[in-house]
Amino acid sequence: MKTTPVLFCLLALGLSGPATTVRAHDAVAEMAEAASTLLAALDADQREKVTYEIKDPERTNWHFIPKPFEGEGMRGGLPLRDMRQEQRALVFALLNTGLSDTGFVKATTIMSLERVLWELENQSERRNPEMYYVSIFGEPGAKAWGWRVEGHHLSINFTIADGKLVSGTPNFLATNPGEVLEGPRKGLRVLEDEEEIARGLVKSLDEAQRQVAVIETEAPKDILTEAKPQVDPFENKGVTADKLTEAQKKTLRELIDVYVHRLRPEFAEADLKKIEAAGFDKIVFAWAGGLERGQGHYYRVQGPTFLLEYCNVQNNANHVHAVWRDFKGDFGRDILREHLATTPH
Repeated sequence: MKTTPVLFCLLALGLSGPATTVRAHDAVAEMAEAASTLLAALDADQREKVTYEIKDPERTNWHFIPKPFEGEGMRGGLPLRDMRQEQRALVFALLNTGLSDTGFVKATTIMSLERVLWELENQSERRNPEMYYVSIFGEPGAKAWGWRVEGHHLSINFTIADGKLVSGTPNFLATNPGEVLEGPRKGLRVLEDEEEIARGLVKSLDEAQRQVAVIETEAPKDILTEAKPQVDPFENKGVTADKLTEAQKKTLRELIDVYVHRLRPEFAEADLKKIEAAGFDKIVFAWAGGLERGQGHYYRVQGPTFLLEYCNVQNNANHVHAVWRDFKGDFGRDILREHLATTPH
């Protein structure tokens, strides 16, 4: 059997073991160790590109578009292209400390889809699966630090303060094509669950529920929050969880789980507890566009503390964007602001 790039990466790095046996405190220590190991393996020029102060504005300057690889407008950080093979392996090891097995496979598969776009777009120079960048903010293991892995259709952000993970958002995944239509990877749908669970929920609604949940007959062209450093709640258009049946509530929970469990289990469970504590029945589900596959569609799930936003309209509804945001916690904003105000750096 031919080994795919993702499977090869998993096997080579020994990443297939269960993450659930590790305590959350140990997970943060693993992050610091993996980031420190990566820094130690880089030369001086590479370290200069990869490191920033924790207060640097670059930390919140995230985006998912295919930015220029050189000159004005290029991403900050150190790209895989400028690393030796063993250094690249250390980037994937760092990525694995924050993501679940499922999240890791999704992220690395998204990276590999740039090769598919390269083939579809006549070997376009702007489609390079090696142009994913790693950035480290602050000193790993310090009182406050963070890191990011980002490129086209991928932005993974983590913030740590006082030895605890205080934020794993913004967390953005996207796929183009949403479903690979030809070639050896035909049928691959990286974000299938994000689409099908939500479609199952909206189609399970009765007429009265659906009249409230479907807020527009035509979907917007993209997620409405774009790549803003901070987002505010939308008005509560849509159907609230307290108006759903128990079966529908279960489906809504499954949908939320898909996004939150992109992170390793102990981080995800902490976030789910926060979501539940804020009031599950206050969560609002809203849909726009067609209900069938191949029709442009959009949805969002909004609670008092968080937002999931999804859009699949571009490229004949075969181009998916799906993001998880925290209204107060993106980049550990509130906790880190208090920490930096009281701790010398």
